[in-house]
Amino acid sequence: MHAQGGSAAPETLGPAHGYPRITSFRNRRSSLTETQQELWDQRWPEVGTQARYGDEPAGLLDTAAWFGRQAPVVLEIGCGTGTSTLAMAKDEPQLDVVAVEVYRRGLAQLLSAIDRENVTNIRLVRGDGVEVLENMVEPGTLTGVRVFFPDPWPKSRHHKRRLLKTETVALIADRLRPGGVLHAATDHAGYAEQIAEVGDAEPLLRRAEPGELLPISVQRPTTKYEGKAHDAGSAVSELIWVKRP
Repeated sequence: MHAQGGSAAPETLGPAHGYPRITSFRNRRSSLTETQQELWDQRWPEVGTQARYGDEPAGLLDTAAWFGRQAPVVLEIGCGTGTSTLAMAKDEPQLDVVAVEVYRRGLAQLLSAIDRENVTNIRLVRGDGVEVLENMVEPGTLTGVRVFFPDPWPKSRHHKRRLLKTETVALIADRLRPGGVLHAATDHAGYAEQIAEVGDAEPLLRRAEPGELLPISVQRPTTKYEGKAHDAGSAVSELIWVKRP
């Protein structure tokens, strides 16, 4: 069942699936503006929830109940402030988008945009993306998973902290329905090579063909972050796989 959201957040968020990316965060009201906090208190119980409540992980999401309809579901891991999330959800009203992010300020900015533009097909989860996949999503139910510009952890000793590694890609593949899409983007050449190697090695996935008709859009808006990366001479790699039947 879908666990109801609330304005409070857990003091700590532990590692999931041996993935120690998140150590802890605190729910400091001062991190939001007064206007953001008022909107958070008003709208979060309706459109937001958490991956963990104290030491207890949340239960399975009932997306039909949460969105009030039956529709294909896309999970975006690490939505940041939601620039791409909002634009793509507006362009694909037939899809329901669950956006996952650790940082409350980013979620608050996306929540403000959702409210301002009256977008109805986005819901928010605060927490670790792997934990969401493990505990809140049933196998074979997602039409798409988007991971745009995950932290590349560039130092060799930190590569084990990267999100898109063998175990996580296998988990994503398991949660996708047949024909579902994994779409990743990164501006870090070394990370792009690793993602490509891991994705190509996953037996449940195959590379999307050029021009292939897919159930979700793979056209992203250019974000401020991406613009800075381009100005710095960093090429963006788009990596797209489809789950085999």
